[in-house]
Amino acid sequence: MTDTLHSDLLKLAQEAARRAGELLRDGRPADLAVAATKSSPIDVVTEMDIAAEKLITDLISGHRPDDGFLGEEGASTQGTSGVRWVIDPLDGTVNYLYGLPTWAVSIAAEQAGETVVGVVAAPMRGETYHAIRGEGAWATGAWEGERRLACRPAPPLDQALVSTGFNYVSKVRTHQAEVARKLIPLLRDIRRSGSAAVDLCDVAAGRLDGYYERGLHAWDLAAGDLIAREAGALTGGRPGERPTRDLTVAATPGVFEPLQRHLEDLGAWHD
Repeated sequence: MTDTLHSDLLKLAQEAARRAGELLRDGRPADLAVAATKSSPIDVVTEMDIAAEKLITDLISGHRPDDGFLGEEGASTQGTSGVRWVIDPLDGTVNYLYGLPTWAVSIAAEQAGETVVGVVAAPMRGETYHAIRGEGAWATGAWEGERRLACRPAPPLDQALVSTGFNYVSKVRTHQAEVARKLIPLLRDIRRSGSAAVDLCDVAAGRLDGYYERGLHAWDLAAGDLIAREAGALTGGRPGERPTRDLTVAATPGVFEPLQRHLEDLGAWHD
């Protein structure tokens, strides 16, 4: 029964992510980043964000009216079914604003407080990643057919390629930049894609050895965290903790622990 339920939740999440991705991709004005007034590009992105979340919640509610929701754009209902959907309709809004391709639709389903299904669709990459808890992580789009994902074999930390993200509040970003400055000499290099969901999926796909960020919300990481773990990555927050707003870390085994330890020592978990 549970396996059937999870399969049904996955199909619904995939359909919702596909439709929302098409709405965002096809509905984005070509001149969005150079609109006439400062406010209008942001207004358009906000409108697209809200429209995508409404599309997702309406579609899911039409099939499962008793489920709960937690969404970045305000969807918040408890539900009575024991299933809650955690939604980021547009992860990577600044990338979307500027016409950069690294943005995604992230949809996760929780049951009894645990994420059981995750889908991340990256329309401009032509890729969709998905996972059911206990059944591995998979992707379609860049590969022929459906490909099972596996994180990279662990390199020494000084050969690890790690991604991160920065807050848009200047004071917070300044501290994060200082952490990155001290961390860079210990790694191969650092990347910054602008989408937590995509970064987590890139760890799953073996494109990154690790990823960390402070300040993520549940909707930023719910789907990507499951996908990374099902691909063999380790995820957490501060030592001994699950991912939280204080800190989210995901990495291939062998990189995870030393990366997490350095982040703890460098104070990556506070502003």
